[in-house]
Amino acid sequence: MTRVEMRVRYVKPLVFMLCLMPFGLLIARGASGALGPNPVEAITHFTGDWTLRLLLATLAVTPLRRLTGHVWLVRYRRMLGLFTFFYAVLHFTTYLWLDRFFDLGAIAEDVLKRPYITVGFAAFVLMVPLAITSTQGWVRRLGRRWKTLHRAVYAIGVLGVLHYLWLVKADLLEPAIYGVILAVLLGLRVPWGDLSRRLAARRRRRPRVAPERR
Repeated sequence: MTRVEMRVRYVKPLVFMLCLMPFGLLIARGASGALGPNPVEAITHFTGDWTLRLLLATLAVTPLRRLTGHVWLVRYRRMLGLFTFFYAVLHFTTYLWLDRFFDLGAIAEDVLKRPYITVGFAAFVLMVPLAITSTQGWVRRLGRRWKTLHRAVYAIGVLGVLHYLWLVKADLLEPAIYGVILAVLLGLRVPWGDLSRRLAARRRRRPRVAPERR
């Protein structure tokens, strides 16, 4: 087993537990009655916040890999993406069940008339095929189309930030921070191809220094 494989093997369970911790915290708060006077709103905001945070963490994997050269970071991207979908499902289910009690008429009216729900619903719909096709089997079946499909994560990020921004209306600091982080993560993807090739060419031209003898 290589050093990279050992690192992934031992760190992956830690990443899994860290991603699951917010869910455990939510259950603990619910069991202790610490969700406040409006528990449905508290659950909705909590799960929405963690959906967006993990989405940004997922988008950060590729820039971090390129900046650090640690290819093994990509091994955690799928797990982060699936946990993002997990919290999105909790967020959406809270709205459907605890907020609207599966009133399809009221839900349809919200989607059509409330912009923040419209973009949030669109983001969730886009996440579904990405979660379904996250397995190696689907990667093989779709081939090059898999990458094209999963570029929808960029649109999901934009829709997620808009959903939060249009929801809060007044206190815009936190959604603005998420928006800046998203803009940076997306911006790092634009010019990186040419820059990475230039850095690679520079490393190839760099003379190797013989190790000092003791």
